[in-house]
Amino acid sequence: MKSPVSLCTGVTYDRSSIQHWLDSGHDTCPATMQVLSSKDFVPNLTLHRLINLWSSKAPTKSPALAPAVSEEKVRVWIEEIKSGKIEMCLDSIVEFVSCGELSRRFLVSFDDFLEAIVGVLNTNCDQIRVLESVIRVLSSILLENGVREKLHKLVFISNSNCLPSFISVLRNGSVEYNIACVTVLESVTMNNQSKQFVAGTQDVLPVLVQLLKTENDHQDLNEAVMSFLISVSITRSIKTRLAQLGLVGALSNMLLSQNAAVSVVEKSLKVLSIICTCADGRSAISVDPICAGAIVERLMKVSKTATEDAVVVLWSMCCLFRDEKAQEKVARSNGVAKVLLVMQSEVGEGNVRMMCSDLIKVLRLGCKNGGGHGGMVSYETKTTHIMPC
Repeated sequence: MKSPVSLCTGVTYDRSSIQHWLDSGHDTCPATMQVLSSKDFVPNLTLHRLINLWSSKAPTKSPALAPAVSEEKVRVWIEEIKSGKIEMCLDSIVEFVSCGELSRRFLVSFDDFLEAIVGVLNTNCDQIRVLESVIRVLSSILLENGVREKLHKLVFISNSNCLPSFISVLRNGSVEYNIACVTVLESVTMNNQSKQFVAGTQDVLPVLVQLLKTENDHQDLNEAVMSFLISVSITRSIKTRLAQLGLVGALSNMLLSQNAAVSVVEKSLKVLSIICTCADGRSAISVDPICAGAIVERLMKVSKTATEDAVVVLWSMCCLFRDEKAQEKVARSNGVAKVLLVMQSEVGEGNVRMMCSDLIKVLRLGCKNGGGHGGMVSYETKTTHIMPC
């Protein structure tokens, strides 16, 4: 496996293999033959880390064979970190946390270890190898009990100048460490205040959007970045900034890519459904030459939730805000037929069915009036279930 993901049945598969199975028309779990209630994937992060360690020839010893490290030795490590001599012990720490759950649990039992290791990120360290190793250690211990909460306090209260180090890794680190960095960032931004702080930092959003534009073949990285963007897009100003940074263009390319994993496509639709609630987001979708058509193309080819997200975007653009450019692009992409298919499927229920009905009225009315322009003034939708922020 290179990219392990779990189905709703709890069984883990390699992403490409299970995607091929589902794309071939199957709706069951190959191992259990249960009918899938959802075709959504959940990345198996723990297994993914173990695979990366094995493939990079890192130590893969069982906890029983882990190198013996005493409490005194950990105290020495902590003092070396605090005194600025982290390079003396960093390789040993990375090896130790790679040995298994018992090793990680033992290490994080020292409260001042977390404080010391996070403090490295607060020292304006310019050695990318050191920063990458610190991020690797943090990503390895994230799942240990209470670590996320402690890291949240350390990053945003005790060491509020950590973000430049995260940004340095995102700019200069390898893809593997980019993923780890985004994962740690998302894990520690646990409330609205921290999310606004991270998103409001000058360079965080630009570097993440740039990663989506330049590293679009790395599915795991794309998925990690979009999960983070979904998490932090909680205010109009954040959504506006994402639109101004050119996020819509990057998402459109992913929707059209034949190589994009379904999970990446679905997260792209989720992000679009979020940013279309702000004026700059709608404007970016409107002027993008491929976005509306790419959304139509993905209808009924993704999960129920993602199809709902796609319908929300189309309805917002074409019905709620009456964007004539979007109406024309949707109509030219065989939008009426695709929306009718959604209505006739199990997705077309409740609010989704109402939005589809509105879309068909708008698109048919536009066709009768010469391409989606003349008749729109007289159309008044009664649908009020979704309103912009």
